[in-house]
Amino acid sequence: MTWNKQTLIKMLMTAVSGAAVVGASLPARAAEPITLHALMEDVPETKIIEALLPEFEKQTGIKVELEKIGYPDMHDKLVSQLTAPQSYYNVLEVDFLWAGEFPAAGWLADLKPFVEKSKYDLSPFIPSTLDLLGRTEDQLFLVPMYNYSMGLLYRKDLIGDEKLKAAYKTATGKELALPTTLEDYVAISKFMKANAGVAGAAMQGQRGDPNSMEFSNYLFSAGGSYLNADGKASLDTAEAKKALDLYVDNIQHGAQQGAVSATLDDTMRLMCSGSAFSMVTYWWMLPQMDDAVKCPTVAGKVGLSVMPGGHGESGGWGWGIPKNTSPEEQEAAWTFIQWVQSKDVSVKRALEGHAPVRSDVYADAAVLAKYPFYKTAQDVVATGKSFPIFTYSAQYEDLLGTQLSLAAGGQATSDAALKAASDGLQGLLDK
Repeated sequence: MTWNKQTLIKMLMTAVSGAAVVGASLPARAAEPITLHALMEDVPETKIIEALLPEFEKQTGIKVELEKIGYPDMHDKLVSQLTAPQSYYNVLEVDFLWAGEFPAAGWLADLKPFVEKSKYDLSPFIPSTLDLLGRTEDQLFLVPMYNYSMGLLYRKDLIGDEKLKAAYKTATGKELALPTTLEDYVAISKFMKANAGVAGAAMQGQRGDPNSMEFSNYLFSAGGSYLNADGKASLDTAEAKKALDLYVDNIQHGAQQGAVSATLDDTMRLMCSGSAFSMVTYWWMLPQMDDAVKCPTVAGKVGLSVMPGGHGESGGWGWGIPKNTSPEEQEAAWTFIQWVQSKDVSVKRALEGHAPVRSDVYADAAVLAKYPFYKTAQDVVATGKSFPIFTYSAQYEDLLGTQLSLAAGGQATSDAALKAASDGLQGLLDK
């Protein structure tokens, strides 16, 4: 549909009944229809939002059209519009990996004036989800949409098996229990592979995004980080070496055959089939493992915990508004963002499988009644740490992934891989 460039003529004097948004009321119905266009990743989250759009249009008169495509094509398609005189997409779904690039290029409107004018309450948002998207004291370019923080999925039946517990005690002198350190996790993973007839860990070692995201959990759990307090690359540390040594140990001795080239889909199938003890992955994978139709072998047998060591990798998406759109479009986009991230709508989304970014949604009685594990999920999100967010985040995924693959395949030492990864990160930061 072609964008209607006529301005909004007049707003009704009273707010639309029942259109509550946290911290503000939705504006009254517009005299002239307005249409928002958003380019969205073709995933279940988008379909959940799409199903609720008639409610928003009824309340505001603002129509929203979602164009759904695969993730690999999104970035370039958005950039071509954001660099044009006027963007066709007037409300944006932005991955955290672009949360440094898009503001730095001057493509996004600062949302802080919109927040202040509408008195929109940001306090329910989990702080880590705002930090992930680059919020500062002075500016806010993205409002959290949903998260994909990572934790540990594990087989409760195997960790509680009496024969395995006895064998583990004999072999290690320790009790077989949910691991609280990275070292214990890798040790249990290798034990399960040797004794339980399953892979100890379903690992996504494919070079690039899969292994970069997976390794980040090991790095943060070992107390390491990508950047030091001065914002310089800091992968040449004892903590980073410990993380990579354990990652390589697990992928070589605990994981499934072919783990060095496996993707997220591969690990999901392995876990679902009952052929793995554990999986470091996105916390909202648990309902899929609990689906008795899709995963009958493990349904009801899988638990969730924060990554052993206390911190996992956190990712997420945010809503933004292109700077190269009209004031009327920007106001309409802000109205939509307030609505879609309100508590009421977020609860409706959560009940359909949404990964919330608001603490009050994780505490909602209806949500917890349907998904009791959301209590743990909130801890996973709150303790998550971020991959480096800057203009070249996506390029760094590829650079880091290459070094991880070399180390995992025995073609590079941990020291050499970490030095190359750290030097490469600093080079990109310097650009």
